[in-house]
Amino acid sequence: MTLLSWSVIEYSAKYDAAGELGHVRDTIKWGADYLLKTFNSTADTIDALVAQVGSAATAPGSTQPDDQYCWMRPEEIDYPRPVIECQSCPDLAAEMAAALAAASIVFKDNRAYSRELLHGATTVWNFASDRAGNSSYLHRVIDSNLARQAGAFSAGKDHGVFSWDNKLPGAQLLMSRLWLFLSPGYPYEDMLRTFQSQTSIIMCSYLPVFKSFNRTKGGLIQLNHGMPQPLQYVANAAFLASVYSDYLEAADTPGWNCGPDFYSVEVLRSFAMTQIKYILGKNPLKMSYVVGYGQNYPKHVHHRGASIPKKGGDRGCTGGWHWRDSKEPNPNVIAGAMVAGPDRHDGFKDVRKNRNYTEATLAGNAGLVAALVALSGDEHGLDKNTMFSAVPSMFPSPPPPPAPWKP
Repeated sequence: MTLLSWSVIEYSAKYDAAGELGHVRDTIKWGADYLLKTFNSTADTIDALVAQVGSAATAPGSTQPDDQYCWMRPEEIDYPRPVIECQSCPDLAAEMAAALAAASIVFKDNRAYSRELLHGATTVWNFASDRAGNSSYLHRVIDSNLARQAGAFSAGKDHGVFSWDNKLPGAQLLMSRLWLFLSPGYPYEDMLRTFQSQTSIIMCSYLPVFKSFNRTKGGLIQLNHGMPQPLQYVANAAFLASVYSDYLEAADTPGWNCGPDFYSVEVLRSFAMTQIKYILGKNPLKMSYVVGYGQNYPKHVHHRGASIPKKGGDRGCTGGWHWRDSKEPNPNVIAGAMVAGPDRHDGFKDVRKNRNYTEATLAGNAGLVAALVALSGDEHGLDKNTMFSAVPSMFPSPPPPPAPWKP
């Protein structure tokens, strides 16, 4: 939800031009409304929130009916799905705060709903940080100790890998945005400039010339180091590279430096476009990894609702295995869904039971949508003003001019 909202805030005009603005807003509202139901969003303080609904088998060979063992359409589920609460889960709560806060900007035209979302974001943020009040938000962003503790400046193997489990590259890019467009000055300047420098390094790491990440022979960057399900990471990187190139262009900056070498914004767009084209079919297998796009796409997506026909969904927990293990194509085409993707050798197995190839996820598809809208059209189409419009003025208001002097 955070990533979708971010893309709408940046590119609402592009969504509108494609006739998809209403659709994506409905999707964000669906997710935001769900999050609001996981805690007492009308309260100012909470002591718990719902961390998970349902469970999965924890021991190999378990036959306990749950979301992992059973294969059923959502409408047919009849086994217990316990609600699991947490009293100390700051990472989850902070993610929820980000999603709700971002959605509140998307829906700023609906003042009542936007306020509801913002209040919920504040409540769950206080739960995450164990600290009330909003006067310190901006100061906490530029807290160098907090940034170091979060690993913002570390050079580990996942540095710059934007994913469901690592939001730091996105946060750093947003701080670059704040620096580029608002030039806040003291006491923010030094730390925001550091974030900008880190963002530049991340963008350099995406370029093949630096070999920071391996690539398949077909050219797919291996941001998850050859592990399964690579496309969600690739789509996210394509979005970050696209939006950063738009930031630079909107700030009248033609490119950025990687050490002593200068690279134009077109290099970033080229990287993003190459990766998205791979996903859409320009790869050794000529396989589109987006269902319904092109002629050759996965037909056995790891998705319960798509794999079970309407009149075949009453077989129970294990009876659904018939559909899971069937070699027939899914009876329901889950159009637009990006699957997990190929292996590190550009190979792909269109097998429903093998989620490493055929699973479709919300996290992956959010990045794909964001990247596609960022790359669409001939102009960058960026909304420079909305994102940080609520940030208070960085400088005191100047005094009024003196009255006209008269002799």
